[in-house]
Amino acid sequence: MQLRRIDLKLVRLPLVRPFRTSSHVKDHLAHILVRVESDDGLVGWGECASPSDPYYCPETTETCWHILRDFLGPLVLGKDWETIDDLTALYRLVKGNNFAKAGLEMACCDLIARSQGISLARFIGGVRPKIASGVSLGIEDDLTALLDTIERHLSAGYKRIKLKIGPGRDVEVVREVRRVYPGILLQVDANSAYTLDDIDMLRRLDEFDLLLIEQPLAHDDIIDHAKLQAALRTPVCLDESIHSVDDARKAIELDACRVINIKVSRVGGLMEARRIHDYCFTRGVPVWCGGMHEFGIGRAANVALSSLPGFVFPGDVSGSDKYYLQDVVDPPVLAFDGDVPVPTGPGLGHEPVEEFIIANTRREVTLDAGEVVV
Repeated sequence: MQLRRIDLKLVRLPLVRPFRTSSHVKDHLAHILVRVESDDGLVGWGECASPSDPYYCPETTETCWHILRDFLGPLVLGKDWETIDDLTALYRLVKGNNFAKAGLEMACCDLIARSQGISLARFIGGVRPKIASGVSLGIEDDLTALLDTIERHLSAGYKRIKLKIGPGRDVEVVREVRRVYPGILLQVDANSAYTLDDIDMLRRLDEFDLLLIEQPLAHDDIIDHAKLQAALRTPVCLDESIHSVDDARKAIELDACRVINIKVSRVGGLMEARRIHDYCFTRGVPVWCGGMHEFGIGRAANVALSSLPGFVFPGDVSGSDKYYLQDVVDPPVLAFDGDVPVPTGPGLGHEPVEEFIIANTRREVTLDAGEVVV
């Protein structure tokens, strides 16, 4: 198989409501959609769900555009490959840049699955017909508004609530949520907002019977997380620190965490995500699927990944209607009583709505046989 054409489209969609973490607030998102076309005319789609700013990770939309356009695309166009491992070997010299790699790899996984007439979930070894979904809620200044939002999502059937926390918006917020909802699956996500100097405060979270505390310390740390985990009853979950199966191995060997959040974009694609899952599964370490507020293409890939057997906790793969009034795929990815069906149709199982994508495209480029057409 060869790729004869790659289209990059920077698509911007407004969020239904602003989303706040410990580092920033967003009222819209701009992601790069990757369309690949093979030499026999088959098409696959992927999504590069990088943030536009460097607050979650070093990559941004602009760096991903550059790497896809100037390196990854030219390295794979017109080259022979049969498997995804063959494909990724073509750009093995490109260090890091996992969000950019994930967008291209996802499109090629969709392409291969479609060529074989099977679903993406089946292509990667998924076993579940549906996945349990949780929701991720941003930091709210108004606690009453936060409780109202939680009630709305619980009423819709969502299985787990994740709260973003940060200094000054942590223990008391969690205490009140737990008081009102004593029996729900509840976890928190700090997005690297704390240090070991905050260990006494973080230890106070033990009293709330949390499912986990996600990435409390530095985004690139494993060692200090091991020190923290030794001081907490609550399981520490690593997110930003895990970029590969080797990172997962080191974290588990050091007992730096007891749960791992797997994000397709953060680890460079579906195949590495599956390798991390497989490693954790054989060692009895639970995993769950995090999200980057993906549009429907990336969200559908997350659904497929979450159908693997080791994803035992509800993930952030909620219905796209929680974030967007209209999505880039048809049908949209939706949750029904908190469960998201795993598509059985070829590839992603959701068809891109090209007219809507075009209407919301802010920039595009075509790579064709080594030539760039803007």
